[in-house]
This record gives sequence, C-alpha cells and structure tokens, in this order.
Amino acid sequence: MTVFLMILYHYFVEVIPAVLIGFLLSGMIYELIPTGWVDRYLGKKGIAPVLSATVVGALLPICCWGSLPVAVSFYKKGARLGPVLAFLIATPATSVSALLVTYKLLGLNFTVYVFLGVVLMGVISGLVGNALKFKPRFVEKETCPHCDEETPIGEPHTHGRSPGEVIAAALKYSFWEMPKELGIEILIGLILAAVVASVFPIGFFIKHYLSGWLGYVFSVIFGLVMYICSTASVPLVDAFVRQGLSIGAGMVLLLIGPITSYGTILVLRKEFGTKILLVYLALVVFLSLGLGLGYGALMH
Repeated sequence: MTVFLMILYHYFVEVIPAVLIGFLLSGMIYELIPTGWVDRYLGKKGIAPVLSATVVGALLPICCWGSLPVAVSFYKKGARLGPVLAFLIATPATSVSALLVTYKLLGLNFTVYVFLGVVLMGVISGLVGNALKFKPRFVEKETCPHCDEETPIGEPHTHGRSPGEVIAAALKYSFWEMPKELGIEILIGLILAAVVASVFPIGFFIKHYLSGWLGYVFSVIFGLVMYICSTASVPLVDAFVRQGLSIGAGMVLLLIGPITSYGTILVLRKEFGTKILLVYLALVVFLSLGLGLGYGALMH
C-alpha cells in the first residue's frame, strides 16, 4: 500500500499541473472557436472539410462521449460522412491537456508523433468515409433575422457577448465543466496507473508475456474493451511501458482506448448502420496498429 500511495503521489505531482493548464487552454479554445464557422465547412466535398474536422476535432477539449452529440449534430445539419468520421476519431483521440500530459510523461517525440498520427488517422478515415456510398440527412434551415446566418429550424441562435462574458464562460468551462466531464476518468486513470506500477503480478505478466508482438494484441483488445479518455490513458500507458510493454504497443493503446467506447458503437450503428460501424472500427484498429508499429520501428 505504501508503494502504491507513493507512486500515486508521484503521478499527481507530474500530471495535475499539466491537466490544469490543459483545462485552461481548452476553455479558451472552446469559447473562441466559432461553432458556426466549423459547421459551415463540413458539408462540402473534397479533402478541405475532412482536414477542418480533423484539426478542429484534435483541438476541441471533449472526450469520446462528449464528441458523439456534436458529431450527430453535424450530421443532422448536413455534414458528409467523411468529416463526421474524421471528427469522431480526432476529437477523443487527443486534446490540449492530453498532449501536455503526454509530453510530461512520455517525451516530446512521442507527443509530436501522437498528434500527427491522430491527424493522419482522421484524414484517412474521412477520405474513406467520403468514398463510401452514403447520403447525409437533409435538414431544413432558416435565416436568423439579426445576423443573416442560416441555422437548422428550431435550433437556438446566440449573438455577440462582451469580453468579460467570454472570459467568465471560458473559466467556467475550464474549471467546472471540464473537471465534471473528465475529472473522475482522470482520477481512475491515475489510480489504475499506480496499480499497474505497484502490483507485482501485473508487471510480471507484462514483462514476460507482453513485451513482444503479443503486446500489440493486448493493446488492441484492451483498447476496444476498456474506455479511458485521452488524458487519463496517458499515465496508464506510461505505467504499462515502464513494466515492459513495448513503446509501439503503448502507442496503439493510447490511440484505440480513447476513440472506442460502447456509446460510440451504439450511436454509430443507430445513426449510420452496421456497415459504417464496421468500417469505422476497422480503420481505428488498422491505422492504430500501423502507427504503433511504425513508432516502434523508429525507436529501435
């Protein structure tokens, strides 16, 4: 127990400052990136809306569960399948706070590779989605009489706020909404990381059986079955790597874990059908494996 508490304290000291900075930056991004601007570019053809959805998704501070209603709203507003899939992959896979924690625990090279890998996954998945035969919903829109911007009928429309209101909203989102959204998962992730690092049988199992290619199999299965948000998964992956899991397999787990959840699977099947769901899961698994194997090869 003493070892567990010491390791848990170490993770808190390492991770919490980065998480708080990430929360603050996330609140600023959440308030300053105009949603209407994002919506406007997701219904067009080509790679541009896929890139927009991927980059914005990678920066937005929402997890897998939080990205679902946003993605569905994009779809209902007329977004094509490609940008929706790109958004669903890029948004939960990383965030500002996750990148800061990754840099703190796993280094700059790993962090840069993860971010670029997430962007690549989003773009490829978006292009595949655009190539599939799928017709987006048609949603009737109306023009706002105050600013001439079109919005779906019945959707509330907000107008300009003072700088003080924007700052207050950003701070509220940063230190109230974000901790409510991710706080429990981050705490669970830190506790799991401390358990992995302090309980000998888990470390023994990883060291003797999961240091090679079986580690990649473990990461795929564990990532699909377990859901941990992008920020909370970093200390867990760090603990696995310290116990002997290869860095490439750790990369796979860090990518698959936050992207897949039972909520994602159920919503995708309901809104887009079983075929799109299977394509989505296949893309997540194969792209994550490719990136993990590539990083593992680079590190040797």
